[in-house]
Amino acid sequence: MSKEFDLKFLGKDLSSSIVVFLVALPLCLGISLVSEAPLISGLIAGIVGGIAVGSISGSRLGVSGPAAGLAVIVADAIKDIGSFEVFIAAVVIAGIIQVILGYVGAGKVAFYFPSSVIKGMLAAIGISIILKQIPHAIGVDKDPSGDFKFFQTDGETTFSELLNFENYVPGALMVGLVCLAILILWESKWIKGNKILGMVPGPLLAVFAGIGLNHWFPETLVITKEHLVSIPEIGSLSGLSDYLIHPKLASFAKFKVIKVGIVIAIIASLETLLCVEATDRLDPRKNITPTNRELKAQGFGNIISGLLGGIPVTQVIVRSSANIQAGGRTKLAAIMHGVFLFGTVMLIPNILNMIPLSALAAILLVIGFKLAKPAMFKRLYHEGQDQFIPFVTTIVAVLFTDLLVGILIGLLVGIGYVLFTNFRSAIVLEQKGRHMIIHFKKDVFFYNRAELMKLFSQLESGDELTLDGTKVDFIDHDIFLAIQDFVNLSKEKEIKVNVLEITRQKITFVRQKNEHQEIEH
Repeated sequence: MSKEFDLKFLGKDLSSSIVVFLVALPLCLGISLVSEAPLISGLIAGIVGGIAVGSISGSRLGVSGPAAGLAVIVADAIKDIGSFEVFIAAVVIAGIIQVILGYVGAGKVAFYFPSSVIKGMLAAIGISIILKQIPHAIGVDKDPSGDFKFFQTDGETTFSELLNFENYVPGALMVGLVCLAILILWESKWIKGNKILGMVPGPLLAVFAGIGLNHWFPETLVITKEHLVSIPEIGSLSGLSDYLIHPKLASFAKFKVIKVGIVIAIIASLETLLCVEATDRLDPRKNITPTNRELKAQGFGNIISGLLGGIPVTQVIVRSSANIQAGGRTKLAAIMHGVFLFGTVMLIPNILNMIPLSALAAILLVIGFKLAKPAMFKRLYHEGQDQFIPFVTTIVAVLFTDLLVGILIGLLVGIGYVLFTNFRSAIVLEQKGRHMIIHFKKDVFFYNRAELMKLFSQLESGDELTLDGTKVDFIDHDIFLAIQDFVNLSKEKEIKVNVLEITRQKITFVRQKNEHQEIEH
């Protein structure tokens, strides 16, 4: 069998798929609520993201499903378009566009994001998960689990929600603490080293413990229905057809629907590519996901999801990181989590509806901590300001906005810092009496022109200037022209100019080198 489906890892993938399923279930429901879409649409998206996308994708550990980053866009689009039946036509259109993007090679966009920004995204998601799940762990469940925006649907913010401790539910708090203790214990070397206990997934045990505790609680502590998982009780395949919503054929020709489809395609693709990059960085075996294939997989997934009445799907870092941390090894983990979602929704929805939300919150708290370990902050700090500043900026931006906006802000800061650093280091001045030596370092771009012209203006008649290009790889055309102009002017000003290895060929050096590398690749 191919490495994508290696049965020797079946045990690890099975165990991991159960963990991912438990994480995905409340998120599917929560994102549906935040999106103001039918509950079943989130479950459909989760099933399709697991089975369909998981089968087509080239990602070994990535897991797809409904995306929190699209929730507000979906909610606004449903209101603007007027009905959910018309909206899902836009989801199908988005899928078609994504497939086209995959075939034209748009997946390479993933490689243009700095590692500091990707690490900042992971840490921010971890912190956000912790902050968002603390209220659920104590029974404050007004805000859906899938809401990761700073300004929440219940009118609170990420931080103000933490102050609602007076509304805690004693039973939910006890379940949350017990489940968290089990999960922490299961991370210990003693448990992992035990041949029998080590085979039992900690999250699964925590869930059963939560159900059991709530069953044996005295009446004063019993967790009520609003603090438990709540999914539709379908019961059979024939009953499923009553819940499925299909897009209206006439909707595909509407300009408003096409416009929404384009927006969803762009944002879903960007979020997927960001998650692909982040997942590959978390992967201990450093597998590289083929990004164009991933766009095609997501496109086909959105086509299927839209046709069945589901909301848009993307690759999701919360599910993917849960898969990695639970020991998943191949695509089977993602596929099986989708199978579990489908099977449990169809066969045992009554059991799922017994799970306390605080038990699931405990699982997410542990995942959040693993994504935002203090060691990561320490490591990025020691790597220097050029890494730490974009890292911290991304974290703050994601926490106070949302995933995509935060990433873009972090990216802009990262690019700005690179430009600033290059601006400071590209030109080095050496002064020996009336002899000025300008050393060009590696690459010199147009934004260095102002500094260069300032140095030229300081020269007077009788001075000597040496322009040293021996260590430069690339000279921007504007810089080359500025040097040419000054050389011509220097004769009139009686300034002696020496030019060392500054040639027009260096303008095209990088371009030629890159083209050669692309041909080799």
